[in-house]
Amino acid sequence: MTDRQTDRQTDRQTDRQTDRRLVSILVPCYNEEAVLHQFYARTSEVIAKIPSYDFEFVFVNDGSKDSTLDIMRELREKDSRVSYVNLSRNFGKEIAMIAGIDYLQGDAAVIMDADLQDPPELIPEMISWWEKGYDDISAKRRSRAGESFFKKWSSHTFYRLLQHLTNIQIQPDVGDFRLLDKQCLNAMRLMRESQRYTKGLFSWIGFNKKEILFDRDARAAGTTKWNYWKLMNLAIEGITSFTIAPLRAASFMGCLLALAAILYMAYIIIRTLILGGDVPGYPSLISIILFIGGVQLLFLGIIGEYLGRVFNESKFRPLYLVKDYNGICIMNQERIREVRRYGK
Repeated sequence: MTDRQTDRQTDRQTDRQTDRRLVSILVPCYNEEAVLHQFYARTSEVIAKIPSYDFEFVFVNDGSKDSTLDIMRELREKDSRVSYVNLSRNFGKEIAMIAGIDYLQGDAAVIMDADLQDPPELIPEMISWWEKGYDDISAKRRSRAGESFFKKWSSHTFYRLLQHLTNIQIQPDVGDFRLLDKQCLNAMRLMRESQRYTKGLFSWIGFNKKEILFDRDARAAGTTKWNYWKLMNLAIEGITSFTIAPLRAASFMGCLLALAAILYMAYIIIRTLILGGDVPGYPSLISIILFIGGVQLLFLGIIGEYLGRVFNESKFRPLYLVKDYNGICIMNQERIREVRRYGK
């Protein structure tokens, strides 16, 4: 353990003795009516065994179409520790997480899914490592129940590819389930890009990290909201957010094709001068044209992905809009965001 970690451990233990600290449990939700009661009951049972800390639940309703919001209101009525942020529509999990981070008030926050694939029983261990001076304690999947071989293989392959393409140490087999210290939370609040790959942002901000292993269970109830199309889009977001390697590959391939074209043109000229003209080979010519045209379209698509990101970010739209917070209608969106961001 470093001297800095030792100092932070001493500070946190002192704070724990003199003032009760608040840990927020952040849960982004989309159509989770089948499991939300079970999640609340199981997590409440776990945190009841940690009497030295105060806890709050921060649920984010990401435009659910079922009774998820009604359940949040019900939990709020019977437990004052429960808060909920009701977004105006479905913005996606990545945006729902930053909305929750903006609104939570804890000295640390545990981010987890409502489907109980992230076991609440790991929260005490996360807090113990936090007390020892770590700022970002993430849960690394040792096994993944209920997932197909192809999904496991594609996930592993993507993380390996991303590691080679970027100079940031992206944590493999680690999801959003983690405990973040307030310093990390404030750093995340500064990241306002609209097209987000949050797992990469967790790695980008740095700070003292610790990984703990766990076996990921299948969903307790309901069905997953992720399909292969959404996962592929998330993978593209991850690559285009943290590396320009595809653009460099396009430039490199373009140079190779240009060099090959020059060499082939020189070969044709020399052959014609020495041997004279011959019957042109239209099939080979068409094949070459189609190949080069396909490569050009591929590279235009890569460039378009990056230009699209620039276009979307240049609009400077808010990341999300809140319909109501704990039943209170939000009229001034910008003021609420600033209050939550800077604690004024």
